[in-house]
Amino acid sequence: MTLSLNEYIAAFSHEKHLASLSQIGRGIEREALRVLPQGRLSERPHSEKLGSALTHPNITTDYSETLLEFITPVSYAPETAIAQLEDVQKFTLSQLNGEVLWPMSMPCFVEDDDKIPLAQYGKSNIGTMKTVYRQGLKNRYGSMMQVISGIHFNFSFPTSFWQSLQTVENNNAPLDEYISDKYFSLLRNYKRFCWLIPYLYGSSPAICGSFLQNKVTSLPFKKTEKGYMYLEHATSLRMSDLGYTNSEQSSLQICYNNLSGYLDGVSNAINLPSKKFAEIGLKVAGKYQQLNSNVLQIENELYAPIRPKCVAKSNEKPSEALRNRGVEYIEVRALDVNPFSATGISVEQIRFLDVFLTFCLFETSPELSCTEQVSCEKNMDAVVVQGRDPKLLISDNGTDKSIPEWGNEIFAKLTDIATLLDQANNSDSYRQALATEAEKVNNPELTPSAQILAKVVKDNQSLTQIALKSAAEYRAQLLANDYQEYNAQYFADTVAESLAKQSEIEMADTTDFDTFLTNYFSKFSGIE
Repeated sequence: MTLSLNEYIAAFSHEKHLASLSQIGRGIEREALRVLPQGRLSERPHSEKLGSALTHPNITTDYSETLLEFITPVSYAPETAIAQLEDVQKFTLSQLNGEVLWPMSMPCFVEDDDKIPLAQYGKSNIGTMKTVYRQGLKNRYGSMMQVISGIHFNFSFPTSFWQSLQTVENNNAPLDEYISDKYFSLLRNYKRFCWLIPYLYGSSPAICGSFLQNKVTSLPFKKTEKGYMYLEHATSLRMSDLGYTNSEQSSLQICYNNLSGYLDGVSNAINLPSKKFAEIGLKVAGKYQQLNSNVLQIENELYAPIRPKCVAKSNEKPSEALRNRGVEYIEVRALDVNPFSATGISVEQIRFLDVFLTFCLFETSPELSCTEQVSCEKNMDAVVVQGRDPKLLISDNGTDKSIPEWGNEIFAKLTDIATLLDQANNSDSYRQALATEAEKVNNPELTPSAQILAKVVKDNQSLTQIALKSAAEYRAQLLANDYQEYNAQYFADTVAESLAKQSEIEMADTTDFDTFLTNYFSKFSGIE
């Protein structure tokens, strides 16, 4: 039995259900380039003082040796997640010998993308595989795209919430199946409304000219007097065709109507050959150029603004984990790094995401046809490049609407969700966070993308100097802070443990890499 949004809100306003909304789980993955104080990419390898990038629980690398990724565990208060991230960055900065963390999504000046070093994970077969995967990304899309930074926000409702929801709906399905079905309801509505995320939080309307080297684009860029490229109404160039896109994936029809359909779509994509990528070759002069020549080397190559997730066990690919145990949480991937926050994401953003994602779950969520999904994707594409254009219209299930028109309709519904979460947490923080975001819908000059362009275009400031000034301030701020959730001993221990664990993995290898890779793909096709 599916209820209306107001019926769900009324049901969870009762004390017996309300408490479950105070135990929402959140984890953050923040990417950040290591940059020299002069504004160029660091050429130093990942420091051993930070532990093993292969095995450290909080500090790793993404595509490049210079692209750090900070990971927080699941926590149950927005303040805790931010404090954990501050602690991890504080420790990292203390080991970087004067380098700073680039506070923006689009990269700093990069003279030659061939000089962007691939991430290295040691001598083990699994470590080698991770590097070869990145070699494949370089050959397929170029290195510049891969040093774009973002925020991944992991979100989950507690078991007690799902039990309450199942009671409210009078549903008797097995709990794991029920949870997966409801998460897919959330995913579909996220697809419908996620254009709001880059509008509110997009922070990459301008780029360094070096980013476009040897890259053809049809986007109508303008150029500032200092040489920075920008789009007048853009919100998030990171989410545009310049960023995380893959033309080979454009024909994939991955369905978000249920778990089995989604997994079938991912499986088909992993096994779909690509003529374009086959031209790269698998091995050239004895060196691997990619893991395979399929549209996806592994399932993590699937670019999507949101993913259903389940914590994978040892030797278990992500899709196997989902098939075996269902959806445990979702990963929101449409967030630019917030350049106005030392951690790249603020407490207020987390609170808004709590409200937004709860709304996506409670709001009526019919199945999405392929045509409707394409329409949702077109909305996102339009908002990232022209979201602040007052003439822009996007499609609400076939009806064209302006950003203020549709945005105000959504915020009217979000208000009741914010009130509900404030009741559950005995606060008014959610309503305050929502009020701040609501102002942006009617006044685009308040958005971070507009604020950045005002400095770079109107005031003719250097985007690089703006970023470096913030980076230096954030470095000083974080280093001056006391540890909050962790301590120095924790980081000393995890560094030592991660290095020891990497050594154990390397010593345990019993086959050569060719044999390992063959065996790997005969069993599964996914690594982080």
